[in-house]
Amino acid sequence: MARDKRPGAVTSLEVALLAGVSQSAVSRAFTPGASVAEATRKRVLEAARELGYRPNAIARTLITRRSRIVAMVVSYLENPFYPAIVERMSQRLQRDGYHLLLFISDTEAVDALLEQLMQYQVDGIVLVSATLSSALAGECARIGVPVVLFNRVDAIGTVSAVASDNVEGGRIAARALLGAGHRSPAFVAGLENTSTSRDREAGFREELARHGIRRYRRAVGHYSFDGARKAARRLFSTGRPPDALFVANDHMAIAVMDTLRHELGLRVPEDVSVIGFDDAPQAAWDSYRLTTVEQAVAPMVEATVALLMEQIDRKSASARRVDVPVRLVVRDSVRGLAAGR
Repeated sequence: MARDKRPGAVTSLEVALLAGVSQSAVSRAFTPGASVAEATRKRVLEAARELGYRPNAIARTLITRRSRIVAMVVSYLENPFYPAIVERMSQRLQRDGYHLLLFISDTEAVDALLEQLMQYQVDGIVLVSATLSSALAGECARIGVPVVLFNRVDAIGTVSAVASDNVEGGRIAARALLGAGHRSPAFVAGLENTSTSRDREAGFREELARHGIRRYRRAVGHYSFDGARKAARRLFSTGRPPDALFVANDHMAIAVMDTLRHELGLRVPEDVSVIGFDDAPQAAWDSYRLTTVEQAVAPMVEATVALLMEQIDRKSASARRVDVPVRLVVRDSVRGLAAGR
């Protein structure tokens, strides 16, 4: 009776016999980062090609108790900064032999979401949205599931987190506007209960106060395009209009620029200067040329993966926080600043 040559019918034992190695060596040869001699790896791969062998991911999960899947949870992808993060994170995890499973959820039903995540037996979780409840991260940590917060921090320090130096970013934005001669700047906040918006405003407020400006106007844009448009209308509908705006992220800053130009008849930067935060891809478009505080995506992703792998490999159980430096990217939306600075 002829042997079934379908890929699924060939076992790792057959590959091991043909290659003249142990069955565990076959497993290591197909595991990224595993310790195996290069000559052994080549013999295993040649034998696998000859037999038509493909590793069974489900079987490997049962043996190793590792799915090599990392879940990423975001609340929405409307902000163009987040799709860029998803792409970078997926590419970085693949280098270590992990695959990304994306969940989009704005739910506050923590138990239901956690149950969905656990059904996939994920090895770890990255929470990538500033708007998601911290309760999910806390529950993951409580039951021992590796979890890292990205672009936000845990106020009580019980969960590992990677974020930009948001306070310094706020200071940088204020210094740029003050240095350009502005004396009536305003702030468009994201969500009041998020660490990102709070910290960016704290740095902004601190730097203004250092230069004698202790009161400034503000509005809340809720990290949404429509919310930012409404915030811009409020700031320019009553009282003394601001001469510059620091907006808590680029997604909202672009909405603000559109509103200023096309609805309120104001010029950017001649009438009003605008600074964003993130350096999302759209910030560089010719139609916006937005000056912004850049979040260093590559170092943030590297730090996130490192913290997650420490937990997965049980090398560290203690929560750690990493703050990544930021810098100002000067384009054309602030009057008096030279692009390329």
